[in-house]
Amino acid sequence: MDIKTQKNLNRASKLAKKGELKEAEKIFKQILLDSPNNQEAKKGLAIINQNSESARPTQDQIDFVMNLYSTGKIIEAIKSIDELVQQFPQEPLLLNISGACYLAAEMYEDAVMSFKKAVELKQDYAAAQYNLGVAYRSLGQNDSAMNCFKKAININPAYPDAHNNLGLILLQDQQIIDAVEHFEWAVAYKPEFAAAHNNLGAALQELRKYDESINSYKKAVEINPAYAQAHNNLGISYQIIGDKNKSIEHYEKALSIKSNYAQVHQDLSALKIYESNDPQIKTIEKLLSDEKTTESDRVFLCFALAKAYDDIGNSKGLYECLDEGNQLRKKQLNYSIDNSVRLHSVIKKLFSSPKPLSKKIVSKNLGSKRPIFILGMPRSGTTLVEQIIASHEKVYGAEEISTLTNLVAKILNDPTSYNTEGLQEETLVSLRNDYLNGLDNLNVNENVITDKLPLNFQYIGFILSSMPDAKIIHVTRDPRAICWSNFKHNFSSNGNGWAYNMQDLTDFYGLYEELMNFWHESFPNKIYDFSYENLTKNQEEETKKLLEYCELEWDKNCLSFYNTKRAVKTASSAQVRRKIYQGSSDAWKNHEKYLKPMFSSITK
Repeated sequence: MDIKTQKNLNRASKLAKKGELKEAEKIFKQILLDSPNNQEAKKGLAIINQNSESARPTQDQIDFVMNLYSTGKIIEAIKSIDELVQQFPQEPLLLNISGACYLAAEMYEDAVMSFKKAVELKQDYAAAQYNLGVAYRSLGQNDSAMNCFKKAININPAYPDAHNNLGLILLQDQQIIDAVEHFEWAVAYKPEFAAAHNNLGAALQELRKYDESINSYKKAVEINPAYAQAHNNLGISYQIIGDKNKSIEHYEKALSIKSNYAQVHQDLSALKIYESNDPQIKTIEKLLSDEKTTESDRVFLCFALAKAYDDIGNSKGLYECLDEGNQLRKKQLNYSIDNSVRLHSVIKKLFSSPKPLSKKIVSKNLGSKRPIFILGMPRSGTTLVEQIIASHEKVYGAEEISTLTNLVAKILNDPTSYNTEGLQEETLVSLRNDYLNGLDNLNVNENVITDKLPLNFQYIGFILSSMPDAKIIHVTRDPRAICWSNFKHNFSSNGNGWAYNMQDLTDFYGLYEELMNFWHESFPNKIYDFSYENLTKNQEEETKKLLEYCELEWDKNCLSFYNTKRAVKTASSAQVRRKIYQGSSDAWKNHEKYLKPMFSSITK
């Protein structure tokens, strides 16, 4: 036997021992082609053929690993499954189990490797495709995860978990209608899928289909009465539609199931007036004293406890909670006031061109839908003003529409959108059309639609340059009341990073005043300043002037706005269901001593 043949025999034998049977088989067959009587090659090939028939793990071996996995002995399970994979490297089932073990251990990259090998060996392996998607999603790679879930569904259309997870990614990406479709498929294939019912409710809520949303949440808790998240979501939904009692009921139910549910503590605090003996206060205090409480949860708990302390007159506790909660929230957002300074500087530069931009748009016809922009500093009373106007029979209150923010961001990120003379006319026309098309897509009967996103005050120039006939209501309020209200509030969105530090807050308020003065000078008589304090002093007179500015006929329902049955998603949902009263802008006076550093630098 020559040296080459012997080397090939040795190599084939090693491969066979490692379980790489196909490679070993190729080498043995090649040797027999050259040397048909080579007994070692014949013997090796016979062993491979024999092993190929039995080269599968036994059920006992698989059950052993699965028992370790199910009892939480993940490290032991990984060690055992790795040994089996080495022994049976071509077995997709083992690779899928291996990936599941790595997932449980939060070793997501290792999980991806195992699942990828499984689907390479068995391309129609729906479960492994699904699990690969879960692993990618755990790594934050949503595009890859989405592709895997789609592949799993293509292999097996009746795969409820894949539909549910695909729906979650679509919901996160604001592809709401598509998300609803996949959640509906999930519950159709698996009617008792509580999580999918809950997720369907969340998607329907985004579409403002609140009755349908509530029904989905109810289905989730019917299936699983101990589903704390679904109870919380029911609490949010009932709060939005103005059913305070049911909202509190479900918040409290969520807390009875999960007493450390931090977000629920905060949501519930907004609806309650606390007394000193309220057991929720002790629960929150205990959670905050627990070192295991995460920073994210501490934020919710600090703001919740601050509200409780404010109610019972514990000023020291109130300030300590607000200090900690605001510091942690600012840390989360990584906000710098420099970002706002730069944005305002860019905007003012664009609208300081020699040619008045308001004259660039020839056509002033707004089309089938007429927008009313209600804006100003957050917590200035914009939600109340919208509730008043939206109580009119001809008005639809659309709340906070993000369309304009997104369109302006796109413009500012595209240097071709403007030149030395300011914005290009085609840019403004496109902005106008895209915004108005968005209003049409709301599919509402009313022709007048309110857009109540407070920070739209930054984009007044864009509004009036593209839609000269648009109505703009600028809500004003005592700056001390505004700043205090912002400082003690934890916003659900991430767009108000300036609110969590006294210096940032007053600096931003200064930027707001400067920009509003700039807009008034640039677009004289185009912005209606509406005083919150004047409204509380003379509701009927101020309401009549407001409707007159909006070119709306008098509607007495606007005086009893608190009875209007419309959904309100913002933080002020509870307040706008109460009658107007004087004195709300003076609440800061009880805390003036603590707030002096903030008030010293703002205009009174």
